[in-house]
Amino acid sequence: MKKVLAIDFGATSGRAMLCSYNGEKIEIEELHRFDNSPVQIGGVLYWDILRLYHELKTGIVKAKLKGGFDSIGIDTWGVDFALIDKNGKMLSNPVHYRDRRTEHMQEEVFAKVSKEEIYAATGIQFLDFNTIYQLMYIKDHCPDEYERADKFIMIPDLFAYFLTGKQVCERTIASTGQLVDPRTGDWAWNLIDKLGLKRSLFPEIADSGYTYGNLSDEICAELQVAPVPVIAVSCHDTASAVVSVPSEEKNFAYISCGTWSLLGTELDAPLFTCPDYTNEIGYGRTIRYLQNIMGLWIINESKRTWDKQGFSLGYGEIAALAEKEEGGKFIFDVNDDEFMYPGNMPEKVRNWFIARGLTPPEGIGQIARAIYDSIAECYRIATEGLIKLTGKKSAIHMIGGGINATLLCRLTAQATKLPVYAGPSEATVMGNAAVQLIALKAIENLQAARKVIKNSVSLKEYLPQA
Repeated sequence: MKKVLAIDFGATSGRAMLCSYNGEKIEIEELHRFDNSPVQIGGVLYWDILRLYHELKTGIVKAKLKGGFDSIGIDTWGVDFALIDKNGKMLSNPVHYRDRRTEHMQEEVFAKVSKEEIYAATGIQFLDFNTIYQLMYIKDHCPDEYERADKFIMIPDLFAYFLTGKQVCERTIASTGQLVDPRTGDWAWNLIDKLGLKRSLFPEIADSGYTYGNLSDEICAELQVAPVPVIAVSCHDTASAVVSVPSEEKNFAYISCGTWSLLGTELDAPLFTCPDYTNEIGYGRTIRYLQNIMGLWIINESKRTWDKQGFSLGYGEIAALAEKEEGGKFIFDVNDDEFMYPGNMPEKVRNWFIARGLTPPEGIGQIARAIYDSIAECYRIATEGLIKLTGKKSAIHMIGGGINATLLCRLTAQATKLPVYAGPSEATVMGNAAVQLIALKAIENLQAARKVIKNSVSLKEYLPQA
């Protein structure tokens, strides 16, 4: 029996999961769950990184009390990072990707290097919050901070650095930032030079399955744990989720469904045909060819507003109200920039329609139905584009916590006219654990891991209506 500790930091919450493998199945047990709320100070939106590190250590202690574990793997959201000075100290709390500092940075960067050159170098979809624009903001608008920085480290690698002292960027997480060449898997050095970024800022890139090192003596003494290895899993949470797609064929599409929806497929080589699609690196240097879609963030933020207004509704209750409403009546662009930032999301949805001279949805049920219908419509458009660009068309695997929104699963099958297989809901944790188990030589390879995962979960099938 192998036991591994999967630490999964999502954009709104995190958890520590103990994953046990008996040679046939992976069983997971939630040990610790915690909120991941950003902190606004002085007009800047930060991640509360030190509190998150405290929660990580709490998860380690709880896993020790459950009998221990053989390794640790950490995954997080993409693009964000911390700056480390020459003495190994973090310069400040990492800034949240939803902070508005990069709203106009694309234009500033394109004045130095063209949009076409950037896509040709990286194959990454253009989003305001990509690492490239965050780093260029610091370089051009915070020169003192930039000059003090010795290294930049992505968020999962930062936690691994706190635990082991090793400064490395894992490849899947590095590739999210529009600064990696997906053909080589290395930093896009020519682009970095053209932008005037200092090469010394960029640490070594390591493959999924790399071992940062064992827990440091200091951590072992503080937490009273053994010096187990910290393994670089596929450290971008979507990359871990894609590892868990329970398919034995290559002709599948996936939707990693959570705060964000990542809709794509797995390729052997990058595809530079369309800048609306992104070429992120996956386990084994495969390519996660995908599109970022705003996803259930809009429902999550709407619920937050309704909670403040005194409507104490669970997500299931919101979905039930949505199901009572007429479908397809209110469709809006979920990827509109206005929905990117926190705020009164129901009002933003209504204003989208009003600004276009359209009748807006009214009430919780109609607004929720508009959101679910519009996400499914965005899935349809992205799926059709994916099929046209790659030729892949068999079924859609919906994975991640968003599959608990069964209404969205049904609407996706109807909109795309493809069968949808939902599961696993704990896709990121399963993928995190699988990469640790491959690194520990308990599972042979990715193909074997996917068979184990398929054997470990129940899938639910949604068929398109005739």
